Amino acid sequence: MIILKSPRQIERMRAAGRLTALTVAELKKAIRPGITTGDLDALAEEFITARGGIPTFKGYQGFPASICTSINYEVVHGIPGLRQVKSGDIISIDIGVTYDGYVGDSAFTVPVGDVSQETLNLLSVTEEALHKGIAQARVGNRLSDIGHAVESHAMSAGYSVVRTFVGHGIGTKMHEEPLVPNFGPPGRGPRLQEGMVLAIEPMVNMGSGEVRVLPDDWTVVTADGSLSAHFEHTVAITANGPEILTRD
Repeated sequence: MIILKSPRQIERMRAAGRLTALTVAELKKAIRPGITTGDLDALAEEFITARGGIPTFKGYQGFPASICTSINYEVVHGIPGLRQVKSGDIISIDIGVTYDGYVGDSAFTVPVGDVSQETLNLLSVTEEALHKGIAQARVGNRLSDIGHAVESHAMSAGYSVVRTFVGHGIGTKMHEEPLVPNFGPPGRGPRLQEGMVLAIEPMVNMGSGEVRVLPDDWTVVTADGSLSAHFEHTVAITANGPEILTRD
């Protein structure tokens, strides 16, 4: 687990977060009915590399693409390809960017064309749950305060939090200690310290929180076929409160 101590470390982490956020903004502008997930992947890779970054996901543990594209009942780790995004879909994109030796990690879910109010509510609650968790990323709090805030908000709306996949520390590597669950009681785990950087990423299902992995060995889907949303930010813990490094 990295603890940012020097101004140079902090600025390099911020720079990775900024490039991640810029890429997210480009992807959001490009999403429309008819575009393929492969098109989105190519856009992200070109945008990142043109600015001196590296798509962190590409080749990571064998993953074949620069972003994860997960549609509707797919939770995370969907592989981009020839599939077209259709009106009425929701699509979650997870993206990592390495820049100057540091990593930014972010995810978002957006509606494509017209979707139901029920679906929009899922997206809103999941993003709100992310920010409830971020608000707990303060010096002196316990690690589990984050997950408790996330789960409490999601459950209050009648949704379920995915427990199989969690957030994580982040710095010079994408996945560092500690694990950051999106569930559990408050007041548990290590004290949060100034300089810690966490990737907080609730995945919230409209139905059960249970998931399964498809035969491609990557794509995670809801076990009951219900819709799922995913939001993530890279967050630095500072003396003045949480700083969202990947804010777009």
